[in-house]
Amino acid sequence: MIREVLMGGFCGVSAGRTVSLVRLLCAAVCMVSAPSFAAGKTSGQAAAPSASKAAVKVSGKSQGGAVGSTATPSAAPSARKRDGASADRRASDQRPTDKRASVSASRASTQTGGRAQPQPVNTSERRGKPDLRPQARDAVRDARGQRDARVEKAALSGKAAASGSRVGARTTDAGAVQSARWMKASFAPRIVEPARVSIGQAIGLHQVGDPLELRSSVAMVLDQQTGQTLYQKNADAVLPIASITKVMTAMVVLDAALDPSEVIAVVEADRDTERFSGSRLPIGSRLTRSELMQLSLMSSENRAAHALGRTYPGGLKVFIDAMNAKARAIGMEDTRFADPTGLSSDNVSNARDLARMVRAAHAYGQIRRFSTATDLTVDLGPRQSVFRSTNRLVDAPGWDIGLQKTGYISEAGKCLVMQARVDSRAVIIVLLDAAGSQSRFADAQRLRKWLLERPNDAAQPQASPQHNAMLVERF
Repeated sequence: MIREVLMGGFCGVSAGRTVSLVRLLCAAVCMVSAPSFAAGKTSGQAAAPSASKAAVKVSGKSQGGAVGSTATPSAAPSARKRDGASADRRASDQRPTDKRASVSASRASTQTGGRAQPQPVNTSERRGKPDLRPQARDAVRDARGQRDARVEKAALSGKAAASGSRVGARTTDAGAVQSARWMKASFAPRIVEPARVSIGQAIGLHQVGDPLELRSSVAMVLDQQTGQTLYQKNADAVLPIASITKVMTAMVVLDAALDPSEVIAVVEADRDTERFSGSRLPIGSRLTRSELMQLSLMSSENRAAHALGRTYPGGLKVFIDAMNAKARAIGMEDTRFADPTGLSSDNVSNARDLARMVRAAHAYGQIRRFSTATDLTVDLGPRQSVFRSTNRLVDAPGWDIGLQKTGYISEAGKCLVMQARVDSRAVIIVLLDAAGSQSRFADAQRLRKWLLERPNDAAQPQASPQHNAMLVERF
């Protein structure tokens, strides 16, 4: 084709138009070589000698200047060839222009010597069938979710052991091992520790019946003015008293006549190392002695009570000795104190001794005021915090409480002591080792209702006679 172009283009043409014809020739060479270059480097290299040979022929014809007239009829076939090359170039321009596909195709053609390689075809599409792999993955995911739900249900219904054995039997299967990796940690059966029983429950005090069916294993109601026992249940049983201890802590501090406005810092030594309980008083807080005493009585703050004992003249050991001396002075014969907070289970007493302590503490105006307050706002440095009472009966309708203190540790159960006026009679109520979190308050309501219904001169109810004189030694 190049020869025909040369023969048709230079035939009878003057030397002045040689440059134009050379340009035409170069365009024709480019159109011819473009499809070959798309096929690979081999075709492109093959096209280069042709172009060079055509250039040599052009140079020879130009220098000779003699052109035959017989080359003129070949112009029409040459034009058809150019039209075909243009059509091939337009078709190649309509191919996908993805760069990654072009690079891959070029590399493949280079490695295979320019031969076209077959592309992978989805067999499902080739056969006209839909691709079901996404649906299969969804079905497997749903099955795993249903299995995990069954495991969770079994764990919550107490069948975790049986479910675990079945899962263990299937662990030999590779699919089960893979499924176990997908199981969420929240679906695993939890290890539930048994609730700690109090000493009263351990020795059977809750088995003692009483007319009011109280949930507290120890109960006593005493007439404050006459000292007459109105109600009793295991009144001589010696048990841990928990935070009821803080009443004695307040009495010893007040007996020392220390400055109530003195600022005391809560330090690391006030942290609970007995049970590692939390506190809303951060280390470094600075409060007055009066505020610490109210927080210990009203909100049962252990760090506040410990700070009161730590700053006692002579230190903590001297303070504990003063607590035991005060107990003996008011007739608490079966009582022993080991710390100012009540976190230690070595703080023990019985209902009779605690009634004597409440009766003595009621003579302190600050103890009455601090223990029956409903809330207190204190400045803890960067913020202010509101502390509230632990006794929900303080502001309950129908109650006239003059002194109160709550307490709890696992060995003591839920405890409550109060001085209240019921039907114009001042009484002291002692409840120890209640079974539930609200049982002590419910028992206090039952006792109040019983006091309102009974005549003042009626005989006192008692529990089973064989338990009235029970004295449980501390072990």
